[in-house]
Amino acid sequence: MKIVLWLACAITVAYWVIWFAGDRDWLANLHTPEYYAFENAFPAADAWLAFGYGAAALTLDRPSGTFWSIAAGSASLYLAGMDVLFDLQHGVYATGGGAVAAEISINVAALALGVWLLRAGWNRLGA
Repeated sequence: MKIVLWLACAITVAYWVIWFAGDRDWLANLHTPEYYAFENAFPAADAWLAFGYGAAALTLDRPSGTFWSIAAGSASLYLAGMDVLFDLQHGVYATGGGAVAAEISINVAALALGVWLLRAGWNRLGA
C-alpha cells in the first residue's frame, strides 16, 4: 500500500504543477471565474493531503502510521466531498470530455483512498 500512497502524493503534486505551470485545459472542466476561484482555493488543502499521504506511507509500519492514516483519510474524504458537491451543483460531470473523465477518476480515487485509510487506521487501533 505504500506504493499507492506515494502515487497519490505524486499525482496530487503533479495536478498542481500542471494547473499552475502547465496547461490548465488538460484539467479544467469549466472556464468560468467561479470554477477557477474554486480550484484556486484547493492548493493549501491539497498540500496537507499530499503531506498526509506521504507521512502515512513513511510511517505505515510504525505506531504513528495510525495517526497519519486517519489524518490523510479524513482529509481525502473531506476534499472529495467538497469537489463532488461543487461538480454536481455546477454541472461539471455533464460537460463531457477527457477533463471530466480525469475529474471523476480523481473523485473516485479520493473517496476510495479516504475510506481505505480510515479503515486501516481504525483497524490498527484495535477497534
